[in-house]
Amino acid sequence: MLTSHRSSSVNGTSDPDSVSFFILQGLSSLGDRPMIPFVILLLGYVIILGGNSMIIFTLTDPKLHSPMYFFLCHLSFVDIVYTTTTIPKMLAGFLSDVSIISVPGCFLQMHFFMQLNCTGHAILTVMAYDRYVAICHPLHYTSIMTRRVQTLLIAGAWGFSTFCPLPVTTIALLRPYCGPNVVKHGWCDFSSVRRLACADTSVDNIVSLFFAALSLLIPGVLILTSYVLIGISLSRMGAGQRLKAFRTCAAHLTVVSISVTNFSPEVRIIVAVLYAALTPFLNPVIYSLRNKELQESIRRTLVRFRFFL
Repeated sequence: MLTSHRSSSVNGTSDPDSVSFFILQGLSSLGDRPMIPFVILLLGYVIILGGNSMIIFTLTDPKLHSPMYFFLCHLSFVDIVYTTTTIPKMLAGFLSDVSIISVPGCFLQMHFFMQLNCTGHAILTVMAYDRYVAICHPLHYTSIMTRRVQTLLIAGAWGFSTFCPLPVTTIALLRPYCGPNVVKHGWCDFSSVRRLACADTSVDNIVSLFFAALSLLIPGVLILTSYVLIGISLSRMGAGQRLKAFRTCAAHLTVVSISVTNFSPEVRIIVAVLYAALTPFLNPVIYSLRNKELQESIRRTLVRFRFFL
């Protein structure tokens, strides 16, 4: 029974006005047959791990040494860790009557989920800049996108994504929680946990809105600026060069278009789960289908692996 009690025996603490764990409602509303969503979610998670791990392993090929592949490797790593913050706990919830998470574990999950989501968008911003330099300044590409610049761009993406969710999770952690302790979501989503605070959360709303807008607008404006400049540069090229440039940007544009849906307003739990897993699921598929060099490298990797076995 998904109810909250203030007694010390249930909350696991001597303070009757505080909780020491939260109950994740998850997809319990689907009924008495949880094995179907469990199998679907498990298969999706396995494909996410396998596809993105294959991308990372394949990109160790010395023939794939361009900055684009360097950034793609980091994006695949983020996708793996991003889904791992939520899906294993959700899968465990299908196998038990009640899915419980400790208060510290809840806020850690909340922080890393928001951080890694923001990191993915920041890396997509870096990749948009890489495409801008490759198309608008092809003669200076190698001198601009040096290994040092690539490392600084990735460090900047991780630094930005670490900063944005930190005030939000900190202010949420400092709030008192005295019950109910049922999180009506598949994981410790900030807005769902905020409703459980036994205090005025008007400041929390303003802070979360500000940093959500910051994490959305900065990458969005930078990506849009990159593609506006790319569009201006393409208008001066011939038809053959335009087609080649479009093929170069097609995979990135597709992933950006899909990932924007992760910033949609609050949705039902099952839709939120699909959105959270959609980009990590499709990233390796989109990039491998759109890139012949990557396809050939995957084939060589599979041949080497088969030979090793």
